[in-house]
Amino acid sequence: MGSERIAPALRRQVSERAKYCCEYCKSQARFAMQALSVDHIEPRSRRGKTSLSNLPFACQGCNNHKYKRTQARDPLTEQMVPLFHPRRHRWRDHFTWNADSTLIIGLTAIGRATVDALQLNREGLVNLRRILFQFGVHPPTEED
Repeated sequence: MGSERIAPALRRQVSERAKYCCEYCKSQARFAMQALSVDHIEPRSRRGKTSLSNLPFACQGCNNHKYKRTQARDPLTEQMVPLFHPRRHRWRDHFTWNADSTLIIGLTAIGRATVDALQLNREGLVNLRRILFQFGVHPPTEED
């Protein structure tokens, strides 16, 4: 697997499409401690293409936890299921926020497996969400 560079124009398209939020945990780039990156949903090691349809915008934490996985175990049913796929799935069909928007709750097997595998409720994220919620800038608005 080579270190294929993603063209700046493609990188810009991906980040704009995601409204500058991680497509998994919804972290906003403007408040992130590390720059968000363009990831591959289907990893290059599994012949995933560097094309707009296979590239999500992801925070470093989600990117690291996802690595080259495309499926994970649903903690409720113990079944292996696909991870959330930002191009095929709508976030709100698989996830919701708790009352104070600090925790992401998986609504489906895909959602639960993704919350667990990518650790979408990492301690630092929960703390940041709590502060941003108090200032009225979290959660980011979702549009279709």
